[in-house]
Amino acid sequence: MTHSRLATSLLAVLIMSVGSLEAQGPTANYWVYVAAESADLLHLVRFGPDGAEVEKTILVGELPVETEGPHGLRMSSDGRYLYMTTGHGIPDGKLWKIETGPDTVVAEPILLGRFPATIAITPDDLYAFIVNFNLHGEKEPSSVSVVYTPELMEVAQTVTCIQPHGARLHPMGTRLYSACVADDQIVEIDTETFEVSRRFNVAKGHEGPLRDYDPDDYLGRGRDGGAARRATAPTCAPTWALPTPSGDRIFVACNGGDRILEIDYEQWTLRRQIQTGRGPYNLAITPDGKTLVATLKQGAAVQFFDVETGESRGIAESSTTVTHGVVISPDSRYAFVTVEGVGAEPGKVDIYDLATLERVADVPVAQQAGGIAFWKMEEAR
Repeated sequence: MTHSRLATSLLAVLIMSVGSLEAQGPTANYWVYVAAESADLLHLVRFGPDGAEVEKTILVGELPVETEGPHGLRMSSDGRYLYMTTGHGIPDGKLWKIETGPDTVVAEPILLGRFPATIAITPDDLYAFIVNFNLHGEKEPSSVSVVYTPELMEVAQTVTCIQPHGARLHPMGTRLYSACVADDQIVEIDTETFEVSRRFNVAKGHEGPLRDYDPDDYLGRGRDGGAARRATAPTCAPTWALPTPSGDRIFVACNGGDRILEIDYEQWTLRRQIQTGRGPYNLAITPDGKTLVATLKQGAAVQFFDVETGESRGIAESSTTVTHGVVISPDSRYAFVTVEGVGAEPGKVDIYDLATLERVADVPVAQQAGGIAFWKMEEAR
């Protein structure tokens, strides 16, 4: 056999081996918590060598005659506590603190603003930042609540914009970024002062620093008594703001514009726009910093991108419609995605292998599966 034929044969064996490695199933068990908003249920879902299943279902809420709507979920860094928002009831929702494992409430849930939604937790687990989406009231500036987690006490409520959503922290924990669905902007909050430090306009054709926004003008308390209130419909309708693991960029999902914006952290300028499938909603980046995962809410799919090039690696269909949240396992191997479903049909948890970009499992859960948080992984025995 010639050297070239030998090299070709070895390369073919190597490719087959890599392909087999990528296609193999999980060797560890993974657990995620999932909120079923329309059913007032919290599910614990396990995925591992034996497949995927709902391991436990927990009833949540305080009012038996009213849907309280578990919505946002976020885990403490040590996995000991799960923080959960309920968006309805009274009608204002609450923040809950739950000990994982026994799944017991460890503190009296507290009222925040109207419709508390996405949660972000500082790296030291001392503070939680919760966007108050205010789905119920007039379209006027709402706020981000700051909660001291050891005592579950609200210490500040920072007015930001109309319908804040999709909040995530810079990896250093020094800045919080949240999207403003009805305002076409991204708001940056200093986590030491709890004050707005910068704003970024994400309206199509006007992307860049935003310096002339005054929330008081919308409330009639500003210099012009409310005359500055904008009547234009949002062209981006951002639903998620996500810094990269290195902290040098922030990705923004334009749910109303079918694109993802990439903002430079230092320069505070638009680096590029990435075209997506229909309706990008939630975003997650693999811990290794290589793959960006976007749920396509209106497109009933999940799309995968190369973080460095911005190029799409592929789109995979969801098991049902209204794709919602996404979290990624610490080994960067699997993406866990919630899909709400429609009406009385069950929600789903779809699981995607990030090596093959294929859906490898889906688990039925209760109606309107939305919030999702990764709990832990353990090597299978």
